[in-house]
Amino acid sequence: MGLIEEKVTKLIKKHGTNNPFEIANQKGVIVRYVPLGNVLGFHARYFRTSIIHINEALSEQQQLFTCAHELGHAIFHPDANTPFLKKNTYYSTDKIEVEANEFAVELLFSQDTNNSITIKEATQDYGIPEQLLYKKFYT
Repeated sequence: MGLIEEKVTKLIKKHGTNNPFEIANQKGVIVRYVPLGNVLGFHARYFRTSIIHINEALSEQQQLFTCAHELGHAIFHPDANTPFLKKNTYYSTDKIEVEANEFAVELLFSQDTNNSITIKEATQDYGIPEQLLYKKFYT
């Protein structure tokens, strides 16, 4: 089990959920919905407060994935004000973006580790981009 998988397992056990909004709330991370144009979201730390900004125009599923991705930044990169998450960020090779994507996929897909749902269903239900699921299962 890798570092991210281990962290996700402990996080779910500690908080009793894999819902990123509930985990953020329990950890004291503020989630705000704001108009961000073509930006999906970003994480920033102001003084000692972590804030996840999510584009209010996103679908519920996109908000779910974006929150999970930004929660990954809040946990793994708490002092870094992360760059804006844009759709092309899914293809990023930047280490912190890759880690945040892996964290989000592990967190949201953790309850279906028996692979009982298809990639298409996971994309529809959890807002996980297909290319990230293909990366998880086929690389």
